[in-house]
Amino acid sequence: MNQKIVFSEDLKSDITLAVSQCECDKTFVLTDATTALKCWPRVKDYEVFRDAHLITIPAGDTNKNIDSITHVWTELSTHGATRHSLLVNIGGGMVTDLGGFAASTFKRGIEFINIPTTLLAMVDASVGGKTGINLGGLKNEIGVFNDARTVIIDTQFLSTLDNENIRSGYAEMLKHSLLANTAMWARHITFDLAQPDLKILQEMVRESVEVKEHIVTEDPHEKGLRKALNLGHTVGHALETWAMRRQPVLHGYAVAWGLIAELYLSVIKTDFPRDQFRQTEQFIRSYYGVAPTDCKDVDELLELMTHDKKNTAGTINFTLLSAIGDIKINQTATTKEIKESLDFQ
Repeated sequence: MNQKIVFSEDLKSDITLAVSQCECDKTFVLTDATTALKCWPRVKDYEVFRDAHLITIPAGDTNKNIDSITHVWTELSTHGATRHSLLVNIGGGMVTDLGGFAASTFKRGIEFINIPTTLLAMVDASVGGKTGINLGGLKNEIGVFNDARTVIIDTQFLSTLDNENIRSGYAEMLKHSLLANTAMWARHITFDLAQPDLKILQEMVRESVEVKEHIVTEDPHEKGLRKALNLGHTVGHALETWAMRRQPVLHGYAVAWGLIAELYLSVIKTDFPRDQFRQTEQFIRSYYGVAPTDCKDVDELLELMTHDKKNTAGTINFTLLSAIGDIKINQTATTKEIKESLDFQ
């Protein structure tokens, strides 16, 4: 992995250093409407951004689309960006995904820096080099692998988040703990998400990023081990796309519900311990509620799963666990088993 990850104690000096290392001719900053209001004011007066051109796109995952990416490309082109320019993405996963893709494709690639401002972006979207946009209602259908030059993580931005967005990011952290070890998992399912302690959360973020970093470094282009990070996501992405067509839900909520379904499959397919499944399920139910689907939605969810990028030759692939930290990639299940897991979640 080429990118540098900085856990910032001094945001101004860390941003200044990261930008200066790029030796760019022009600096552009990408935000969405929310981060333009809540996060950009915290950094806009830094000297390094004095002549930066701000590009703002509408907030929300439904705007992670071709119209938004075209707007970013057009702004870069109109305001004189060259192959030696820099794009700084300040925002959640939607901004870092779309901004990373815009930078990776404009003039065949310019450098970019990610400054994630949501918990989800800190522990998931800003690390690992995945960039992209949605197409035709399907998540991340178009994109490339490309690392940011630097990722600057400053948990002070978490104070701008509501509880639902904290929980959304935490679902990815819970996933990382299931992939890592029992001690980390135990800390995660006993954390008070109703009144989260941001000081404790800061250390948990660092630990979570290290888990993902290790996996991505081993397998940068998702040929093998990196598929572990898809735990909860085969079902989760289907639920998220299903909801997008009706009443959108936050990514982490869909992942949390997906974790229940895929841990259920892990119990019946790969002997995952039932007691740890129950404890994880209870934690998720208490903070994330229940997926807003019922039995009549199962066929649509199954059809959505067939579009998953992990699939081979039309077969739906899952990442399952035989124990916490014991990962089984490229697992399959019968239609009956998948339907059972969807009924369960």
